[in-house]
Amino acid sequence: MDSTIPFNKLYLSGNELDYVQKAHKSGFLSGDGPYTKLCNKWLEASLGAKKALLTHSCTAALEMAAILANIGPGDEVILSSYTFVSSANAFVLRGGVPVFVDVHPSTLNINENLIESAITSKTKAIIPVHYAGVACEMDTIMNIANRYNLLVIEDAAQAIMSSYKGQMLGTIGHMGCLSFHGTKNIVSGEGGALLINDESFLLRAEIIREKGTNRARFINGEVDKYTWEDLGSSFLPGEMTAAFLFAQLQSAIEITDMRLSIWNSYHKAFKNLNYDWLQLPNILDSCQGNGHMYYLILNDINDRDLFIKKMDLLGINCVFHYSPLHLSKAGKKYCKSEGVMEITKKYSDCIVRLPIWAGLSGENLTRVIKCSIEVLDEINILSFS
Repeated sequence: MDSTIPFNKLYLSGNELDYVQKAHKSGFLSGDGPYTKLCNKWLEASLGAKKALLTHSCTAALEMAAILANIGPGDEVILSSYTFVSSANAFVLRGGVPVFVDVHPSTLNINENLIESAITSKTKAIIPVHYAGVACEMDTIMNIANRYNLLVIEDAAQAIMSSYKGQMLGTIGHMGCLSFHGTKNIVSGEGGALLINDESFLLRAEIIREKGTNRARFINGEVDKYTWEDLGSSFLPGEMTAAFLFAQLQSAIEITDMRLSIWNSYHKAFKNLNYDWLQLPNILDSCQGNGHMYYLILNDINDRDLFIKKMDLLGINCVFHYSPLHLSKAGKKYCKSEGVMEITKKYSDCIVRLPIWAGLSGENLTRVIKCSIEVLDEINILSFS
């Protein structure tokens, strides 16, 4: 048994270093090499996207999506404030204005019932963030988008291998953005992908990804030279990053199953605790999660901080999560909110995330559960007796 149980730990499926070595020996280390193409094909075949384009981060994928959406000064995009900064910053970089609406208390996903009231003549897109790998209510969101002629760009950074009514997250909206950061389920250290689900964006996406040039068409023999055609930047990952990622993708089902097993063990252990102040994650029947995150929502920030402190003393690393963007310095400068963000603020103060990584099992998993219950019992006595 490890003396300290980390919140996150890298899982190697077995072929990562072999593929990296082969990429190195091939001498092709720049972007769009054989392993990059293998990753793209895997994502297309396994997720059902019309086109997948590997990027060096999910941030890069979001920035590409903002360019494809023709976001310009004053254009508005609607999303939740309880997300990573890239979800908003990608659009601010184009001069866009993120408009925040509150989240559901049951999932911490954007409350789809608040979206329509936030739409103005300046609205260009909706950015559903699938928090913890659990799907937003995509039927309602797509219906709103269709009625108002808006784009839907899914921030599926945490959601690879999760689905909504049988359709993989990231493939429902016009575009989807994935992350392979070291904190995610499937990793390459840094890395991401842009999923193109609307064919009208295919050609321009390749140009933007290739620094604004038609280099992809040149490589495919479609033109005799390549030139600068559009906005763009260097969004490609290196080939060794793609080689590492391809090994992870080949084990995606195995990794997801392991994480779901841990998630289910946590849920089984905590769901019968008789504390009316404790809230557990909720996955709707229409969704299939991927075991990305297991969290507890405590009564207030003091109890949350006490839980983290006591678990740390027991050798178990638990962490809180996002500070809401609407409360940040940049959020106040560049963004605006529609309505009171009461749930976002409350739940961001109360959430604590438990260790979850492929390979966490046996005595270590039992220890996390046992210690969590002991600390929750202690908090119940201190705060509610």
